[in-house]
Amino acid sequence: MKIGITCYPTYGGSGVVATELGMELAARGHEIHFISYAPPIRLTDTNERIQFHEVEISSYPLFDHAPYALSLAVKMMQVAEAEGLDLLHVHYAIPHSVSALLARMMAAPKPLPFITTLHGTDITLVGNDRSFLPITKFSIEQSDGVTAISHYLKQRTIEEFDVKRPIEVIPNFVNCDLYRRTPDAALRAEWAPDGEPILMHLSNFRPVKRITDVIEMFATVREKMRAKLVLIGDGPDRGAAEYLVRKKKLARDVHFLGKQDRVYRHLSQADLFLLPSDMESFGLAALEAMACEVPVVATNVGGLPEVVEHGIDGYLFTPREVEIGARYALEILSQADRGRAMGQTARVNAKKKYCANDVIPIYEAYYRQVIGAMAATHA
Repeated sequence: MKIGITCYPTYGGSGVVATELGMELAARGHEIHFISYAPPIRLTDTNERIQFHEVEISSYPLFDHAPYALSLAVKMMQVAEAEGLDLLHVHYAIPHSVSALLARMMAAPKPLPFITTLHGTDITLVGNDRSFLPITKFSIEQSDGVTAISHYLKQRTIEEFDVKRPIEVIPNFVNCDLYRRTPDAALRAEWAPDGEPILMHLSNFRPVKRITDVIEMFATVREKMRAKLVLIGDGPDRGAAEYLVRKKKLARDVHFLGKQDRVYRHLSQADLFLLPSDMESFGLAALEAMACEVPVVATNVGGLPEVVEHGIDGYLFTPREVEIGARYALEILSQADRGRAMGQTARVNAKKKYCANDVIPIYEAYYRQVIGAMAATHA
């Protein structure tokens, strides 16, 4: 199949999943065309079956803001015609599904079906802004196929938008051959030279991720035992996190790594992963850690309870109750055997439901279903 994929190319879950999906599909023989304003940040594959098409955003004196959605629609249509695309797969409803709808209309009478994958904030935040709700609902209903990354998000979409159409749940995934425990003594010694346990967090450092709660939890742990904290990512709350680290005199124990490629190398060195978010529609970072045999302490929100099993491969706590989160962290870290056993169980559970080798075929089958349904209507 020839598939056009559009996502936000930035450091966020939806862009990561879309990029990984494209690379996995290319490895399985499909031709993938990424269509966006910049190359996706995780696009490291040099597979000849992958191409990137840049959306040029023109600047006109008439516009205060460049009409990206329109430029994207035109580019989608052009790529579809030039490359003979079978399908458009857009990640994040606004504005990508609206652009895909316009592209499908411009491509008529030639069939150009599109699938919208809902990732979370396009529903829980953007979609619930009163000004965006009607267009989000319309774009979902007009999509030829709709998927959600968790059962939680599917139900939330149905309730918030009164959507009557079918929504397929296809979860996020990891490449279990890449995301696995691969100890690196030199890297670990760089962060914890005296063999201290390593706590880790990975996100885009937005307010919803509660990066300062990560610092607070670590500070409580640090009062009880020697430990190190490694923070991967960047974003608007990094300044607040750095300030809190200085205020609590933890600078020697906290490492800010910024944005990183091949995060599985770093996750493999962790003893515990922290994800105290206010909301997670799935919790991809938690899954990536689990695949690397790292137990997770996270909040019991959104789709996280579908990923982390409380007391089995990690612990879940109520958002912002950092003392409880820290208590769970100490319980794991103070018993090395306990943490190792939970980490091994986390790997088993991640492989059971979320390996790319199992999830990608579900996407392929759904693609064929959507393409077949549109072909039947045009027969």
